[in-house]
Amino acid sequence: MKLLSCFIPAMFFCIIAMSQDANTPQRKPKVIIGVASFYSSNLDGTETSTGERYRNLKMSAASNHFKLNTWVKITNLRNNKVIRVRINDHMHVRMAKKGRVVDLSRTAAKQLGFISRGLTRVKVEEILDPKDQRLL
Repeated sequence: MKLLSCFIPAMFFCIIAMSQDANTPQRKPKVIIGVASFYSSNLDGTETSTGERYRNLKMSAASNHFKLNTWVKITNLRNNKVIRVRINDHMHVRMAKKGRVVDLSRTAAKQLGFISRGLTRVKVEEILDPKDQRLL
């Protein structure tokens, strides 16, 4: 009987704890709107902040607004094209002072359709679950 009197309250508190956990609001993803640019082609092969080599032909981005290795969804606000990239570098301070929010690889900029313009307005949204394929 003693065992039962300890077990029932323990189960009650477990059920309450689990229901509260399910109702806890998720952290909202960070969203930033601003100007995007792309890396100079002569930076191909240089080391990024994560230690990997920057490659013009790969999809990557630099930003001072998101932590390294954060996946982001970037929408070109002029043509609504969307890409998904990982932040693997910090932007140069000079670029941030010019109001840039993200600096993209050349391939990423081509997919967003602004290589000929050089700059474009974008919305950058943090992806909380990088495995979620519904984001594109």
